[in-house]
Order: sequence, then C-alpha cells, then structure tokens
Amino acid sequence: MMQETLNKLSLNQTRQQAQSLHLIQSEKLAVSKPFDKQGIDRQAIEAITAKIRKKIRIVPAAKAVLIQGGALMTVLASTQMMGWFAANYMAITLSFSIFSLVLMQAFFAATLSKFAGMASWWRWIHLAFPLAAWALLQWHVPSELYLIGFIVSLSLFWTTFRTQVPFFPSRPVVWQQVAKIIPQTQVVRLVDIGSGLGDMSMYIAKARPDSQIEGIEIAPLPWIISIVRAKFRRSKAVFKLGDYNALQFANYDVIFAYLSPVAMQNLWEKASQEMLPGSLLISLEFEIPGIPPTMRIAGNENSPAIYVWKIA
Repeated sequence: MMQETLNKLSLNQTRQQAQSLHLIQSEKLAVSKPFDKQGIDRQAIEAITAKIRKKIRIVPAAKAVLIQGGALMTVLASTQMMGWFAANYMAITLSFSIFSLVLMQAFFAATLSKFAGMASWWRWIHLAFPLAAWALLQWHVPSELYLIGFIVSLSLFWTTFRTQVPFFPSRPVVWQQVAKIIPQTQVVRLVDIGSGLGDMSMYIAKARPDSQIEGIEIAPLPWIISIVRAKFRRSKAVFKLGDYNALQFANYDVIFAYLSPVAMQNLWEKASQEMLPGSLLISLEFEIPGIPPTMRIAGNENSPAIYVWKIA
C-alpha cells in the first residue's frame, strides 16, 4: 500500500516536472518569436497591407488625371533630354511643334492607362483628350461652348467615374435575342439596368405588351431623352432615374444588364441574394467571374455575346 502511494507521488511529480518544462519551453518560444525576422511577423504585415490596399482605392477619374499629368511630365522630360543630347553630342538643335508634343502625350497617356489596369475604353479617352483640347484651342472656340459641353458631358456620363460603367447603347440584334430568351408563356416583369436612351426597353414593351417593362438609368440626360421618346412612341415602358442598387431584385422575373467588367461582381452579389428561384439574369458582353452561365449566346461582328444565369 505504501509502495503504491509512493509510486503515485512519484508519477505526479514527474507529470508536474514535464508540465513545468513544457511551460518553460513555451515561454522561451513566445519570447524568442517576436524577435524572429527582426521582430516582425511578415504574414501579419502582408495581411494588414492587403486590407489597406483594398480600402484605399483611387477612383478612375482621379487616376485619369494622374495619368494625364504623368504623361505630360514624361513628354517634357524626354524632349528636354533629347534636346540636351542632340545639342551636346550631335551639335544640332532640336525643336518640337506643339502638335507633336500633344500627340506624344496622347500616346503616353493611353499606354500608361493600360499598365494602370484601367478599362479599355479609358485608353480611347486618354488618346483623344489631349488632341481634342489642342483642336479646341486652335479653333478659338468661345468659352460659352466649353460650359455647354461640360454640362452635356456631365448629364450624359454623370457618375461614370464611380460606377465605371460608360454610356454605350445596345443594338437591335440584342433586343431581338433578349425577346426570345425571356419566358413566353407568362407575364414577365423585366428591368433594363442602364437603359440609356430606352431603345431596348421600348422594343421589349412592344414585343410583349402583356408584360411590365422598366428601365433604370443613372445619367439624367439619357433618362430624359428616353422619357420623351417613350411619350412620342406611346410606349408602355416605364423609365426611372436612379441607381439599380436601390431596386429590389425580387420584384423582377428578368434583369438585363449591359454594364462593365468592374460592376459584374457587385451585380451578382445583389442578384444571388435577392432574385427569386427561376428568374433570369441576362448580361450583354460581360461574364460574372467564377460563375458559369446557364446559357451563352455567341456574339458576332454586330453584337457581343449574351450570358444568361437562371437563379436556382
């Protein structure tokens, strides 16, 4: 009996010593770890950096201004260097016309926008902007026209800098395809996101007079034009001014969108949460990353491809 008690005491002491040794080793590791790699946990730093980069984003309009400024500085610096090299090593004097400088800035800006990861249509804007500004200065356009042009551009493109969805209307071949895709044996409520001048909405409203067709447009000028055109055509299509994020997608059987690659992920998140089973999400030209479509209609020289997702 005494021997068993001693054995138990010895076993408990051994366990306590082992636990103490484990705690000491853990403390050593805990103390030594912060000083590893100069006391910096690289994974934590990378995670924090990734979160900061995700939150700090330059809106496309601001990025465009920076790109144009960078292109201008690049042109000035490069021409100065070429002039200095030619004068000191070739004994000639180089001179550049204003148009050649403007042309170089346009190409530099378009190239920089590509490397900056901006949408392809921004490259055309960067290419055309310096040339258009130079042309207007050469033509001595009255200052009042600049104000009118600014107001028209603001009304047409409105929040393109935020939504990154440019104004680009669809074509009749697309309207015909959409009219065939939507259910034929039931009353359908369809909304055209980014309805523009209202052509597709009015076409569907005429092809399906039994259904409810709506268009929503965030830019004031196209919205006003679509309303006026609908009045003259006596179309049943209804047009609203606003952001599609304010809509409740559960109220629609079909949602048609012609947006941009940047907007597709947000569109899918909203659609997958709100749309009812059996309803259709239709996108012209742009796919949803990582979400295979239920149906795809190949495009041609007259129209991009059409993607259809049936909500399960």
